[in-house]
Amino acid sequence: LGWKEYEMEVVRDTADNCIIICSIENIDPMGVHTGDSITVAPALTLTDKEYQIMRNASIAVLREIGVETGGSNVQFAVNPADGRLVVIEMNPRVSRSSALASKATGFPIAKVAAKLAVGYTLDELDNDITGGATPASFEPSIDYVVTKIPRFAFEKFPGASPVLTTAMKSVGEVMAIGRTFAESLQKALRGLETGLTGLDEIEIPGMEEGEGSKNAIRAAIGTPTPDRLRQVAQALRLGLSEAEVHEACKIDPWFIAQFKAIVDMEARVREHGLPADAENLRMLKAMGFSDARLASLTKKRPKEVAELRNALNVRPVFKRIDTCAAEFASPTAYMYSTYETPFVGELRSEAEVSTAKKVVILGGGPNRIGQGIEFDYCCCHAAFALKDAGYEAIMINCNPETVSTDYDTSDRLYFEPLTAEDVIEILRAEQEKGEVVGVIVQFGGQTPLKLAEALEKNGIPILGTAPDMIDLAEDRDRFQKLLMKLDLTQPNNGIAYSVEQARLVASEIGFPLVVRPSYVLGGRAMQILHSESQLQSY
Repeated sequence: LGWKEYEMEVVRDTADNCIIICSIENIDPMGVHTGDSITVAPALTLTDKEYQIMRNASIAVLREIGVETGGSNVQFAVNPADGRLVVIEMNPRVSRSSALASKATGFPIAKVAAKLAVGYTLDELDNDITGGATPASFEPSIDYVVTKIPRFAFEKFPGASPVLTTAMKSVGEVMAIGRTFAESLQKALRGLETGLTGLDEIEIPGMEEGEGSKNAIRAAIGTPTPDRLRQVAQALRLGLSEAEVHEACKIDPWFIAQFKAIVDMEARVREHGLPADAENLRMLKAMGFSDARLASLTKKRPKEVAELRNALNVRPVFKRIDTCAAEFASPTAYMYSTYETPFVGELRSEAEVSTAKKVVILGGGPNRIGQGIEFDYCCCHAAFALKDAGYEAIMINCNPETVSTDYDTSDRLYFEPLTAEDVIEILRAEQEKGEVVGVIVQFGGQTPLKLAEALEKNGIPILGTAPDMIDLAEDRDRFQKLLMKLDLTQPNNGIAYSVEQARLVASEIGFPLVVRPSYVLGGRAMQILHSESQLQSY
């Protein structure tokens, strides 16, 4: 039907004080479970009048249901044709959306709800983020855009339908923060750790020449799947108008215009190459383009883009999530990076780097099958142990479902994608003062291990197992040779770098075969094959 979906996070106390923590907008129209939708906070396509109506309605729902204290989540559907608004769901408790709203604003909903339950009122509680400069009754203000993208694992279930419905199918999610929607979106896409560098190209199934091609595109973007966002961008690249795309997928025209702006900028970069001046390069980075994405568009290597960026001194600044849009000073170091362009004066970073001895912990990124909360538990306890040992514990992660991304778990939190580019920029900022003793990569599962080599090449010390030893254990070829050298028994195995080599190794070992790549966890991309045809498909 194309109805739009919104959520309001509300907190109420025993004195009937009600505050809205955050409004959340689903980019996908109604019909997709909110846990499987790409969402943004704050809501970006509401008029102030609509927002106030929704705000009053959500508070009225809490009063009518009888939520005396604590947080609740109220979901609305809005008909874009006539503005009709209906309440579709209400959770009288903390929910997945509450966790997202807490991370998006810095307001600890569960902690405050616990205190309200024992009789405190909102005006009696301090706001931790501002160091008590504001009470908890102060509604959070957001001067940035937060994007949440779910992570799916359909590759683990070949028979499952990837069509998204009202039943939740995602296994994890990533959150990213930027000064603009485009920056926030592209940061979230590369934070998913599915090999994306941004709003990458994608093949649309069933493409033909002529009018049949348009029908295939309309069918693809009209079906909600994990790839729909990229298919919408691909439809714009292939010449469909914004109106045609909206008609097929029912995503709000404002979002489609944002995707079009990214696609148009990509075309410009492909045609003219990278800009040679700092101002235009900063403009590209402010739209969320990663070095890897710009390298792909200009047929260069990411290292060359990074070198140009450093030569032009185009570097990110770090801003704080402070619940008050910088109205009050915030002693809490909860930060995100941005390449914003200043209206006047110099760019100002709010990182306020300390002179302490510091250790950086890399988290595990979005949950997925084989890498989940158990690794986050390790990251949290590593942070606690470092604090006890007198070090400043710095956490880098991008998963809103975890304890490691709570602002009070570590001394300093950077809510950033776990890519080499993003992590190295944070470490450069931290190295300006004090001493970065090193980075711990062994507690976040497979994600940080993949970054170890890049960090070492940039002169950043890795604590614990050396990157070369990590590679020795993870690289199947090197590990096989090590076992042979140590004269240890191992099953018959072989390494293949091409389809022909794979066939040869398979004929030598015989079926059934276990096939898997290097540097994976939990059997990702692993299959048991029983025949030559299955090997060919793999």
